[in-house]
Amino acid sequence: MILGTDDFEVKRVARELAEKLTPPGDFGQEIISGQAGNADEAAQRIYQTIEALNTFGFFGGEKLVWLKDVNFFADDRTGGAQATLDAVEKFTALLQKPLPDGTRLLISGGAIDKRRTFFKTLGKIAEVQMHDRIDSSKQGWEQAAMRLCTDIADAKGLGFDDDALELFTLYTGGDRYAISGELEKLDLYLGKETRRVTQDDVRTLTPMSRAGVIFELGNAISSRQLPRAQELLAQLMFNGEKAIGILLATIIPTVRNLLLAKDLLVRHKLAPPANPFHFGSALDRLPSAATAHLPRTKEGKLNAFALGFAAAGARNFALPELQRGLKACLDANVALVSSPTETEVVLGQLLVRLIGGKRGK
Repeated sequence: MILGTDDFEVKRVARELAEKLTPPGDFGQEIISGQAGNADEAAQRIYQTIEALNTFGFFGGEKLVWLKDVNFFADDRTGGAQATLDAVEKFTALLQKPLPDGTRLLISGGAIDKRRTFFKTLGKIAEVQMHDRIDSSKQGWEQAAMRLCTDIADAKGLGFDDDALELFTLYTGGDRYAISGELEKLDLYLGKETRRVTQDDVRTLTPMSRAGVIFELGNAISSRQLPRAQELLAQLMFNGEKAIGILLATIIPTVRNLLLAKDLLVRHKLAPPANPFHFGSALDRLPSAATAHLPRTKEGKLNAFALGFAAAGARNFALPELQRGLKACLDANVALVSSPTETEVVLGQLLVRLIGGKRGK
């Protein structure tokens, strides 16, 4: 059973496995579409699979029954309908008995409700693989996405500079399909001689996702690149992003993290990290009272990557600058909800106040 929300990977793994499991000959594979628009269709697909399993292969030979692209095992209206549940119950009972000699079953598709008996039973009697997409809305998704980027790049013989890997990860947003496609382009672009991907290569060839644009805006603020920040702001506004959303989701978190990181660096005499991932170990060495004020996830964990990234950029600011910068964010917030000034002008003025001056010593 090959299931999960990462559709690209599920189909790839299932296709390769089907090739291995299908016996030789023209009649060794029977495919049943698992796509169903309602509960009646879902039940019909299951009963077709049951019938296929109970039917001997052509001329009594071996065969593979493949229930493909299933979309009715999830916790949704179709998956929870009584007709679907009744059919799945009969299917579960059948699978607890030995299959006919020479018959193999492959199930592939999307999400599945892991609380139900069907999933628990299959976990005991079958080989189950789950391939879920990385959720970029959750804290800490960057680490998992970077590992995925590195694994796919290694298979192609490509390596990343550290800053290039961070940028590529955020540009592609942890989507396996996008990662594979963009690495294919980088592979062709670099040729056989150069196998190391730089930050300039990523910026030249890889289109930015929404997360990538937001990251780049934060990066431009941290590195005090005003023209770049203004360009990215214009791009976000052109793409339909609301000014208040850009302020609350990008600019304020960036300035707040810079202030928090700078305060930690100054107060505890820490050196700015060469790599954002290394800052987490520095935080772990501090007493709990020193990090009690830092924002945390619902699980109570620190977002060490965001703070590490901010700590690397905090060298470009003096502590009083960042204190004034957070106050400037408050002023901009008030202006956006109460002033007749154009919203893009308000944010443009804020960027100038934040990073337009000379770098703090």
